[in-house]
Amino acid sequence: MKTISNSGAFTNFYDNNRIYIDKTETIYKLLMTQDKVFISRPRRFGKTLTLKTIGTLFEKGVDPYFKDTWIYDKWTDPTCPVLYLDFLKCSVSDIDDFKEDLVELISVFANTYNIEGYKESSEPQRALNRLLTLLELKNYKVVVLIDEYDRQLVANINNPELYEKFCEIIRSIYATLKSCDSIKFLAVTGVTRLKDATIFSVGSDIVDISNKSAYSQLIGFTRDEIKTFYIDYLKLAASYDNNVSVDRVTDTQINTMLDKIAYNYDGYCFDENCVKKVFSSWSVNNFFKDIESNGYIQFGDYWYDNGGLPSIIAKSIEKQEIIPFEYLNKDHLIEVSRNSFLNPTSLLDIDNNVLLCQTGYLTLRSPLSSGDSIISLGFPNREVYDSLTQLMAIKALKKETSVNVDGKNILDEGNAKQIIDLFNTALNTVSYDKFPLNSESSVQGYICIYLKAAGAKVSAEVHSSKGRADLVIERLNRRIVIELKYADSDPLAKTKLNEAIEQIKNRDYGNVLPQKELIRIAAVYNADPHVRAIREYQQVE
Repeated sequence: MKTISNSGAFTNFYDNNRIYIDKTETIYKLLMTQDKVFISRPRRFGKTLTLKTIGTLFEKGVDPYFKDTWIYDKWTDPTCPVLYLDFLKCSVSDIDDFKEDLVELISVFANTYNIEGYKESSEPQRALNRLLTLLELKNYKVVVLIDEYDRQLVANINNPELYEKFCEIIRSIYATLKSCDSIKFLAVTGVTRLKDATIFSVGSDIVDISNKSAYSQLIGFTRDEIKTFYIDYLKLAASYDNNVSVDRVTDTQINTMLDKIAYNYDGYCFDENCVKKVFSSWSVNNFFKDIESNGYIQFGDYWYDNGGLPSIIAKSIEKQEIIPFEYLNKDHLIEVSRNSFLNPTSLLDIDNNVLLCQTGYLTLRSPLSSGDSIISLGFPNREVYDSLTQLMAIKALKKETSVNVDGKNILDEGNAKQIIDLFNTALNTVSYDKFPLNSESSVQGYICIYLKAAGAKVSAEVHSSKGRADLVIERLNRRIVIELKYADSDPLAKTKLNEAIEQIKNRDYGNVLPQKELIRIAAVYNADPHVRAIREYQQVE
């Protein structure tokens, strides 16, 4: 069984007999139809690997690294030099150091290929211009690959002065690259798409393919690719999941395992038509690696754990520019204007939801090609939803919370009264002037935020075949279902309680697979200023 690698070096896949998801058919289409391109993708999605694959193809040809790939017997172009500018290797905190790092990358290339007449400059745009001019005079062609162009910008979102200085340098670099005859092919990658970096103005001959349907699955894994290239690991996972030997795993069991992997790691859409989707390659790779090493199934939060919450998002939550309650319903669509999505100007004033989308926490949920003035975004999968809302909760409350009372985990061991007491404790911490509990959804949202900050797996508005439960808390051996109502007086609270009880019974909330101990509670929040608590409640059998 081949090993799995998250390495960005394409040659490692051949040298170390590792699994490579063959993207060369799409790469071939890209190279045959485009000259200069930009593509944005979230971190840990495979941008670097894609650039390294293209670089290896141009620099070394198809032998031996592309043996057994789609492109092997189709690529006939002669080899040529590749200038690889990795902004991850350049300083993010000092302009002079950044310039020096970038100039060094350019000079190493010039020395490696013995570019006669090249002289080093302290300014990277001058060094690059001299290099490209010399190549053009000698009728040489070069491939230029720029990885993570926005690394310095993202690192300085809280330092506007330094941010603008980095912008100036980046603008000058793309001005140098514009309409340069010595460039055979140019590709630029980054997390964000920003007008102030002028990739799309000064460097207007660079085509943005970030949401082009033809290239929407170039980075990330498709379901068919996982089933084809990871079949041995899928069988291993299905064998653990069904407690059977690998040789007895059925195709149905494999597809069921793929469904579970999709629920956790699929759902990213970079397709202008909002049809094609991809899995997080980082998460899938680490999921399979953990199965092989641990010997059991565990759907970890790999992609999120690798990077956490961007500081600009954390800052927006603390300033209440982002309200965590708006993100609690994982099926809720978030709307942004078409212009703010397609034409973000700067990280300093970008729409927060557009930034969440560019960084991978939200994804497309409506076509860009429709021409509508509004674009819908949503959560891609369970991994992102659980992780982001939990961290949002901690930022909103400015502390971690707990579901333990006197050493007892109330969600795992508590009865209905103890669970409701825990909820009332949570509601008592609300700053009423900041987050008034004036509706059913606000009460539901605050309980959800509190539990998420405590690390509990809780979901709001959970759909089933018969209806939608307000709150569902999943524990290892227990499922807690809450049907919550809102009232502003004692008489109304009693009426609402009966409604909640009947709703649970008629719609049989929580009776789904996998079967667990089921605790179903009808509850009413009494908003009377003298009460402001859940006083009326009943466990429903």
